[in-house]
Amino acid sequence: MSDKTIKSLKSLLSSPKRILLTTHKSPDGDAIGSSLALYLYLKSMGHDVTVSVPDDMPGFLKWMPGSDDILIFAKHKKSFEEKLNNAEIVFALDYNHFKRTGNEMEKLLTSSNALKIMIDHHQSPDDFMKYRVWDVMASSTAQLVWDFIVALSGKKAVDKIIGECLYTGIMTDTGSFRFTTCTAHTLRITADLLELGVRGDLIHQRVYDQNSLNRIHLMGYALEKIVLMPEYYTAYISLSKEELKKFNYQPGDTEGLVNKVLSVKGVNVAALITEKENQVRMSLRSVGDFSVNQFSRTYFNGGGHEHAAGGILEMNLDEALMYFEEAVKKGYK
Repeated sequence: MSDKTIKSLKSLLSSPKRILLTTHKSPDGDAIGSSLALYLYLKSMGHDVTVSVPDDMPGFLKWMPGSDDILIFAKHKKSFEEKLNNAEIVFALDYNHFKRTGNEMEKLLTSSNALKIMIDHHQSPDDFMKYRVWDVMASSTAQLVWDFIVALSGKKAVDKIIGECLYTGIMTDTGSFRFTTCTAHTLRITADLLELGVRGDLIHQRVYDQNSLNRIHLMGYALEKIVLMPEYYTAYISLSKEELKKFNYQPGDTEGLVNKVLSVKGVNVAALITEKENQVRMSLRSVGDFSVNQFSRTYFNGGGHEHAAGGILEMNLDEALMYFEEAVKKGYK
């Protein structure tokens, strides 16, 4: 953030405002962690704040402070519209295009007259915002929320509760601190959070070690379905609606599965391809020089980071699998 932006945001938030915090569909640990951290911070400053997500979040994130206060758009559309119509400021957290919130929510957000602020670390942002806190080199949106809070109010404004939310966002978006986006700055923030009394071991256990038996069975079943394209250093898993239903799929049950595919020896590009209502979702990961961000933008109406991206195809699963394999062949030319 520039000094000018910091000064403007300090002035903007110097008096109580009606604020709506939003994030993307299928919210993950960074989306929820950054949103709740900012929610708790802004509330402590006297603002009237609501957090809204397009659809429900995984059960392994529902322990987080403030999670009970989250407004789920898919279940409470009228309440969301009322909050949006009343909002003076709308924050976009962990996304940079309104389309990431889904068609219905996108239309409402686009038409809103509220002042818009984006905090995000994905590539190629849209220009819908008045202010943006944006850095593609940041490990996570939670890291940028830390920077935002500290720039406006100093480290003293981050307490243990806010710290737990930030730690969750950073931990989940860095693969438990192992991705290349985890920098010295990231680890210094983490150290500050630990000094506040945040228990990284307990957060890791709450997020990663609370699996239902159905989820374990689903992951085992899915791993049996890995398809290799060895000449293209690519592997993928596909899951149909019927297969997900068989294992009583809940939001978050396939979290991390694509990384298991990427761990196969000789694989540089991995995909998890899941069938949803009237569309197919792509989750992509890579190592080395292959940009799944560009790959997803070119073929799957999506995007993200160089080595982690997602997209959507408006076709059935069989068509999507054929299209994906052809895209891989073209992408590796």
